[in-house]
Amino acid sequence: MELNSIQPADGATHYKRRVGRGIGTGLGKTSGRGHKGQKSRTGGFHKVGFEGGQMPLQRRLPKRGFKSLATPFKAEIRLSQLESLPIAEIDILVLKQAGLVSQLAKVVRVILSGKITKTVNLKGLIVTKGAKAAIEAVGGSVA
Repeated sequence: MELNSIQPADGATHYKRRVGRGIGTGLGKTSGRGHKGQKSRTGGFHKVGFEGGQMPLQRRLPKRGFKSLATPFKAEIRLSQLESLPIAEIDILVLKQAGLVSQLAKVVRVILSGKITKTVNLKGLIVTKGAKAAIEAVGGSVA
């Protein structure tokens, strides 16, 4: 095989449609644009969603939803994940190094999910009421 002998597969290409070249082509005279009107004229088109002056669909429907830009900077961690860490002093840096939270995380919340049996000291983390009670029940502390 040589570069000069490469061809597209059969049926992969087709001829460009030539409009306005006579009645016999089926695309003569008005060139498939019909008669009169905005879309029959050169440069005569309108923006996407335009409905001829009627209120467009995207404006008729109510606005819904919200996507917080703070989401990438927040993280949650379970008590069962804290249990698996070999360190007793836990802060955001330790969680990032262990790969439990994203490197972008600025705020980490500890939630009551799973069980904890070892003593841990948390620093600089947000802790829910239930998680705080569970940590303090096994002799840990939250600062």
